[in-house]
Amino acid sequence: MSAPRGSTSSGPYVELRGISKRFGGVQALSDVSLTIARGSIHALVGENGAGKSTLGKILAGGIQHDAGELIVGGRAVRYRSPHDALVDGVTIIAQELALVPQRTVLENVFLGVESRTLGVVDRRALLRRYERLVERSGFALPPSMPAGALRLADQQKLEIMRAIARDARLIVMDEPTAGLATDEAKKLFADIRRLQADGVTIVYVSHFLDEVLSLADTVTVLRDGCHVRTAPAAGETRDSLIGSMLGRPLTTVFPPKAPPPPDAPAVLSVRGLVRGRVVRGVDLDVRAGEIVGMAGLIGSGRSEVARAIYGADHRDAGAISVCGRRVDPRSPRHAARAGISLLPESRKHDGLVMLRSGVENITLPHLDGLSRAHVVAPRRQRGAAAQMGARVGLRAGRERAPVFTLSGGNQQKVLFAKALMHEPRLLIADEPTRGVDVGAKEAIYELIVSLAAAGMGVLLISSELEEVLGLAHRVLVMREGRLVGAFADGEATEGNVMSAAFGAVAEGRSR
Repeated sequence: MSAPRGSTSSGPYVELRGISKRFGGVQALSDVSLTIARGSIHALVGENGAGKSTLGKILAGGIQHDAGELIVGGRAVRYRSPHDALVDGVTIIAQELALVPQRTVLENVFLGVESRTLGVVDRRALLRRYERLVERSGFALPPSMPAGALRLADQQKLEIMRAIARDARLIVMDEPTAGLATDEAKKLFADIRRLQADGVTIVYVSHFLDEVLSLADTVTVLRDGCHVRTAPAAGETRDSLIGSMLGRPLTTVFPPKAPPPPDAPAVLSVRGLVRGRVVRGVDLDVRAGEIVGMAGLIGSGRSEVARAIYGADHRDAGAISVCGRRVDPRSPRHAARAGISLLPESRKHDGLVMLRSGVENITLPHLDGLSRAHVVAPRRQRGAAAQMGARVGLRAGRERAPVFTLSGGNQQKVLFAKALMHEPRLLIADEPTRGVDVGAKEAIYELIVSLAAAGMGVLLISSELEEVLGLAHRVLVMREGRLVGAFADGEATEGNVMSAAFGAVAEGRSR
């Protein structure tokens, strides 16, 4: 095991011996054994469903293991709750941040560990503690601001401050950069290294392999709930990790894409689209069989364009045509009837009902066609969901499980099945692989390319520039609510797109 950056001790801090965990019929972890060095950054990688998050939650007391032994600081423990783990200085910053959005930064930081005088919260004492915490952490968040009003990057900092305020010595970070822009992620890396320099041990769960390799001291690979191997990060490459995660080499990242026919008609035409100041006079076309990528910085207006076309948000002006016919989608229902489907940016907030099954989620917008006398026919509903699940690569039977029990990749496949069930002419895919591992990404890329090959138009929005460049026939670039660049396949380079996104070039060619 490599010596951790900034660590003064490389002795084992955590030992897991034969840890196993089952959820119903699913074996989430099977006989996992590994050690975590004190003061190290130890990454856990693997496909969605490999057991990374389950292992992190066992460490932090979120769930209990069925078999095996967990040793922290040389003492065997069995945490029954996150509070038990916190007593030992162990906590987790989950992918879904556990903040109280209506409460202030100050209240969130010290929630449950407030300073009290005669049973009453002593705000002055809290503010003094907060000032010392700011000096220690380097984060200067306004204490009176509601947590829900913070940017996502600052909410991550708030979670770290909560952990420091509770004197956490081991922090599990589960996909901490999933919703962050590149510059915000780099700032978070500096924060993590600062924690490490202060002696904190970090267990880092991520599917972004490049950041794992640049940040971690040690990497553990999990596959199908089993421990594959643990090795120094310095000796690994992206390809070596992918090969261990999948059990095979990833032969190609992006499938070959056939260009649309030269005379392919436009399935979508947008002229003069306006929504407040976030979308300002956008014109664009998507042809049948074409994948049009939309790039730009966070806040450039990409998702707002998608939601305005789909009728999820009100538009102030603009003409929309689908297959040459003028449409006026004032709601998602109207857009669906016009032949438009949207894969939303957040599957958990806007796309799926997490407590319901995949069958219910896939068929929810289409129940009229699966009903007799206004009563849903269960057999037809299950059959339709199974058929759509197979089309998008969802393993047989997975559609019957509650969506929250599925991996991120399978949740995304459920979302695709739901969006494609009414055979749209245009699919708007907003961050289609967010929170998805490399294996599931490969399957989603193949699905998107196959949809275009079958004649569907695809408007692809992604914060991963490599994804946009690898899939799209044309790339449009947004900045400050406007389209400022358009590049054909041969012209769509990282340099051209980023220059347009940052305002270094004039408007591009035809859209």
